[in-house]
Amino acid sequence: MSQDHGGEPVQMPKVPESSGVDLARVALRAAKEQAKARGAAAQQKKQARRGGGLRSGAHADGRDPLPLGAAINRLITERGWETPAAVGGVMGRWPQIVGEDLANHCVPLKYDEDPDERVLTVQCDSTAWATQLRLLAPRLVARLNEDLGHGTVRLIKVLGPGGPQCGYGPLRAPGSVGPGDTYG
Repeated sequence: MSQDHGGEPVQMPKVPESSGVDLARVALRAAKEQAKARGAAAQQKKQARRGGGLRSGAHADGRDPLPLGAAINRLITERGWETPAAVGGVMGRWPQIVGEDLANHCVPLKYDEDPDERVLTVQCDSTAWATQLRLLAPRLVARLNEDLGHGTVRLIKVLGPGGPQCGYGPLRAPGSVGPGDTYG
C-alpha cells in the first residue's frame, strides 16, 4: 500500500502471477527468437564462405532484376516525377493532342511545375498562329488536364515568333559597343 497526496492509503493493483502455461509460452517465444538469430548468423557465414554477398534465390524478392519499363516506372514513382514525366509525354505527343496543323506551327517549350504556376509555354512561328492558339487555349487546357489529371496545367503562355538575334558580327574593334565605334 502507498499513500496518495491526501494521506489516504491507496490499494495498488495486484499483478497476476504467471502460471505454468504462460511461462512456457514466454520461454518458447524467447527460444524461437534466439534460434532465428542463430540461423540468420549461420546463413550469413555460409554466404560469406561462398564468396558472395546477397544473392537472389529461387523465389522472387526485391533483389531480382526488373524489366526496363517496370524499373523506370518505379524510379519515377520513388522520385516523385509523375507530373514532369506526364508533361514530357505530352510534349512528345503534341501533334496527336493539338492536331497536325497547329503542331506544325506551335511548339511546346517548357513546363513550370511550381504548384502556384503550372504553366505550359508554347512558341508559335507567326503572330497569326499565336492568336489562334490564344483563342484555343481554354479548350487545350481542358484537354491537357483530361489527359494528365485535373489541375496539371492551369495556363498556356503563348509566345509569338522570336526576332532575329541582334549581333554585329565577328569583326569589331576592342571595347566597342556598336557599329559606329569601328569608324571613328
